[in-house]
Amino acid sequence: MLGKFFPRIKVLPLTERTRSRDAFVYLDRVQKIFGWTEPDNQKWRIAYILWGIFINVLLIFLLPISMLVSYIQMFKSFTAGEFLSSLEITVNMYGCVLKCLYTIWGYQGFKAARRVLDDLDLRCTSDEERSSVHRCVALGNMCYVFYHIIYSGFVVVNWSGYLLMGRHAWLMYLPGLDAEKNFFISSLCEIFLMGSCVTMDQCTDVSPLAHMLMARCHIVLLKDRLSKLRSDSSKNEEQHHEELSKCVQDHRLILDYVNALRSVFSGTICVQFLLIGIVLGLSMINVMFFSTLWTGIGTACFMFCVLLETFPFCYLCNTIIDDCQELSDSLFQSNWTSANRKYKSTLVYFLHNLQQPITLTAGGVFPICMQTNLSMVKLAFSVVTIIKQFNLADKFQ
Repeated sequence: MLGKFFPRIKVLPLTERTRSRDAFVYLDRVQKIFGWTEPDNQKWRIAYILWGIFINVLLIFLLPISMLVSYIQMFKSFTAGEFLSSLEITVNMYGCVLKCLYTIWGYQGFKAARRVLDDLDLRCTSDEERSSVHRCVALGNMCYVFYHIIYSGFVVVNWSGYLLMGRHAWLMYLPGLDAEKNFFISSLCEIFLMGSCVTMDQCTDVSPLAHMLMARCHIVLLKDRLSKLRSDSSKNEEQHHEELSKCVQDHRLILDYVNALRSVFSGTICVQFLLIGIVLGLSMINVMFFSTLWTGIGTACFMFCVLLETFPFCYLCNTIIDDCQELSDSLFQSNWTSANRKYKSTLVYFLHNLQQPITLTAGGVFPICMQTNLSMVKLAFSVVTIIKQFNLADKFQ
């Protein structure tokens, strides 16, 4: 069913040319709408820049400010549930601002990474390797579609729940519009602005996952090539050494690809790590003590979205670390014992480099892995425990 609306999530046949960069088709389209890339036609460059400035100033700067203004104006009229529902979104929104700025700043890094992917694609000559690329490209696009459904679902469920209760979902300050007298119009403005902001946040969350998914794709392909070294008895020693040298070049290209993206992902994931404990803590307090059925469903959807910001990417980073270990194992277990001195010297040098896993850090401090992610999530349970022990929730009910 989804394949009819999003044909890129289907694995294309080998008769159709597919490149690794096609894994970001839907992501690139949305980023282009937000003015984060370049126009296809340079004659529209000035208009595109002006549009990008307008939409980003509106969503990245003015929208978070409007949330703060609403707190100042309506703080005394907030119920505890409304305040927490709005606060958890606002905290995440300010994190989204930082992630968007990191993503915009890293555009040149993304371009460099795409060029490296094109070079890696040149090595995929067999049908088996091309099939692997096709599957990973479809999975990368599927990640975007899946995140879009989940994130948009949260916005619609949360907005609908408050609309049925006759209240505003996020209590935004909209200059020139009386929210009480124009309830439905102001609610429509809220869902449009929040939906756009959430889509921006989605782009910053999907980008690391999709890009590192393609890195793992080429790591797995390299692992298969290493395991097949010196398996063709019809080739001479010079040809075997040439194959090994090409594998060394492939590994170098993979490192160049990750290094081009490292600084961008370091910033975005650092922000996510710092926010996940706080935001989940506020959400859990809201669900346990202050939510109704509808608002509870909306908050639960929001919590799931927050978990999606880090868990899949951290799991993927753990998987890549394991794959790097298997790279060195595959090379060591290849048929090298009868090789000449030149081949063995290259192999020893390459084996040393393969034993250094590809790792990413958040802000140059936290290693991006499942252990770090779980440590940050534990902060949310600590906050809830403190609230329960001191009965703080009863004082606001």
